[in-house]
Amino acid sequence: MARYIGPKSRIARRFGEAIFGPDKVLSKKNYAPGQHGNNRRKKTSEYGLMLAEKQKAKYTYGVLERQFRNLFEKATTKSGVTGEILLQLLESRLDNVVFRLGIAPTRAAARQLVSHKHIVVDGKVVNIPSYSVQPGQIVAVREKAKSLEVIEASLAGFNHSKYPWIEWDENVKGGKFLHMPERADIPENIKEQMIVELYSK
Repeated sequence: MARYIGPKSRIARRFGEAIFGPDKVLSKKNYAPGQHGNNRRKKTSEYGLMLAEKQKAKYTYGVLERQFRNLFEKATTKSGVTGEILLQLLESRLDNVVFRLGIAPTRAAARQLVSHKHIVVDGKVVNIPSYSVQPGQIVAVREKAKSLEVIEASLAGFNHSKYPWIEWDENVKGGKFLHMPERADIPENIKEQMIVELYSK
């Protein structure tokens, strides 16, 4: 699947947030990219704000437009708050669960681990980053990949009690996806209602 491989600091500066993780450039240049980025005073329209929120969510979770739209349409078929369900579907993606478990330092790194067959779900290798993890399933590092330096470095000192919807098991170097997260437990600064309003136009 195609994915964004351009300069991440530029995207983070556009939104004014470190959406890809700690960013040294953003800490020094906390304004929009481009020649006139520090002098922009143009007021963004309501539509522009909603579009920016959708773009932020797509970049944060590493999802392109078609996949994102499919997830939104799936969210609309479920009972409950559509925006919250959309975020839950994004959070249950395999690459995101690997990232939340601390097995990888970023979602991009988690996606690579999954694609390279280093991750198992309920003991079976799954190499599809968009795979939807279901409550009760166990996501873990494949036996022969447990000594990988990138995994060991990421797990070192990671706080596994950070997310209440996943339960870490050191013995299997993985964790159980207990349930879909509540909105209050999802740390991403995304105004999901604006995304719902955008797609509803």
